[in-house]
Amino acid sequence: MLAVTIDNVSFSYGDKPILGGVSLDVEAGAFVCVLGQSGCGKSTLLRLLGGLEKPTSGRILVDGRPVAGPGLDRGMVFQDYGLFPWMRAGDNITLAVKQQFPALSAAERKAKALRRLADVELDADCYDKLPGELSGGMRQRCAIARAFAIDPPILLMDEPFAALDAVTRARLQELVLDLWQKEEQRKTIFFVTHDVDEALLLATDVCILGQSPGSIIHRHVFPRDKRTDRAAMFADPEMLRLRNELIAVINAEIVQLKAASGAGPR
Repeated sequence: MLAVTIDNVSFSYGDKPILGGVSLDVEAGAFVCVLGQSGCGKSTLLRLLGGLEKPTSGRILVDGRPVAGPGLDRGMVFQDYGLFPWMRAGDNITLAVKQQFPALSAAERKAKALRRLADVELDADCYDKLPGELSGGMRQRCAIARAFAIDPPILLMDEPFAALDAVTRARLQELVLDLWQKEEQRKTIFFVTHDVDEALLLATDVCILGQSPGSIIHRHVFPRDKRTDRAAMFADPEMLRLRNELIAVINAEIVQLKAASGAGPR
């Protein structure tokens, strides 16, 4: 398990600031959900963690070492699945496994892929299907299977369920939570979402990014022995209070931004 430190990180596209002075210390094995409005820099922060972009200033440390680029210690799951459409679902997984574990034989790579497909409740015959032959939920399951197959200690998930129907989304939320909880060494997960309820269900640590430029305007860390489940989310008074608090923080910023732009309340 790897801890992550985000140390006063700012990022700009040209002369447009996107993130400004983001600082965050995350314990190894945490499940961090990042909330915020569209355009606040949530996905940019994930790309910086993945080494796909470099900070304009500040630094990101993984296990005390600066992030200098992409690495196999960080896996990514994207909203658009990120599967090669011309390759079978199984080959999409084994290709990643080969990069992470080059000493494994082809048979061992396939066995690992099949085991992870089973973990995400997909039948073995999905191995031989092209992504275009699978539903959106099945493609996202394959992307999750690939991420867990390479066994990175850090997993970066960028709104992975946003395009799915409510039932499929709920099933995949439970599946990812179950996989994370049952891993012998829990992964450190950063999960970008717009959904407060999704964050409350999954997270050990909820952060809200503000706008212009993005920075952390609110953070809630759950005590280790205080987790909720879907059945209790809307019955537990403390969870309801926290839900309302998070929504109030987001709404207050919307009001402030409207006032600053001269739009006024509606």
